Amino acid sequence: MGKLVVLTLLGVGLALIGERFVALRERINLFREVESVEPHDCHLIEGIENGSEDIDILPSGLAFISSGLKYPGIQCFAPNEPGKIFMMDLNEQNPQVQALSISGDFDKASFNPHGINTFIDKDHTVYLYVVNHPHMKSTVEIFKFEEQQRSLVHVKTIKHELLESLNDIVVLGPEQFYATRDHYFTSSFLSLLEIIMGFKWTHILFYSPREVKVVAKGFRSANGITISLDKKYIYAADVSDKTIHVMKIHGNWDLTQLKAIQLDTLVDNLTVDPDTGDILAGCHPNAMKLLIYNPEDPPGSEVLRIQNVLSEKPRIITEYANSGSVLQGSSVAFVHKRKLLIGTVFHKALYCVF
Repeated sequence: MGKLVVLTLLGVGLALIGERFVALRERINLFREVESVEPHDCHLIEGIENGSEDIDILPSGLAFISSGLKYPGIQCFAPNEPGKIFMMDLNEQNPQVQALSISGDFDKASFNPHGINTFIDKDHTVYLYVVNHPHMKSTVEIFKFEEQQRSLVHVKTIKHELLESLNDIVVLGPEQFYATRDHYFTSSFLSLLEIIMGFKWTHILFYSPREVKVVAKGFRSANGITISLDKKYIYAADVSDKTIHVMKIHGNWDLTQLKAIQLDTLVDNLTVDPDTGDILAGCHPNAMKLLIYNPEDPPGSEVLRIQNVLSEKPRIITEYANSGSVLQGSSVAFVHKRKLLIGTVFHKALYCVF
């Protein structure tokens, strides 16, 4: 009888694991390939070789680009080099990137930037908020941007017990932001198990000096986050679920989900077109190629535009798609006055003019 129970439990366990692997195969788009959709006037940005994971562009046309991310399980071409923040002036006829120098009481050697977002204060001072992973931990760094010197001055490091496994950030006010947590577990083994099992245990956090709390939960892997032009809605990507969640902001900063937009690609970072309010999503067509890197068959890139976000049937347009022959592992896209920047997790960056 005991052996029968053991065999039954073993069979049930194996069946469950098999079902989870089948579901995982579907979630990561194991066999998906993309058809090329490439604007004519595009070129790789010289000087960016080790990723451009997130991008934010000021209304003035100055673009900030995070580079050099080291992330467990993801390819990195410069594992021993500290991360950088690049700047690019899109007002120039032939814009070039330059790495911004960093000053202040800050450990530049362990700089490992992930998601970024800018904030312009009432006195027009520009601050750059950066999700940082020094020694594979999570902090939020605040820098003051000195435009004349083209440099960043470190202002503050924010740490909190809830600020673990951070991915992206959207700033709401001085030292006030939403941030996404992309894994529930912090150990590599348990994080892998979390992905395989498809647990919906990650969430979105609200941070202020007075209060830190979870404001939305139930994500497989909460990833990119941004805010609508009217500041009424939050858009958040669940990369493992291939969805974009639209949530209403309440007066106490809690979020209520209004809808989820299902896509056929793994959604990374989100930005909003400042002219139309459309969402631009940097996406991974096939996550297996991203997780198991093969230079002979690299991960592709895909950028989607989502129009009429709040309608019953949003319109999905492919702005860019490439098999990896030009751009590998797209993570973000940002448009500014008919100029498009596309960033990647660990590869190069692309500049397009429409």
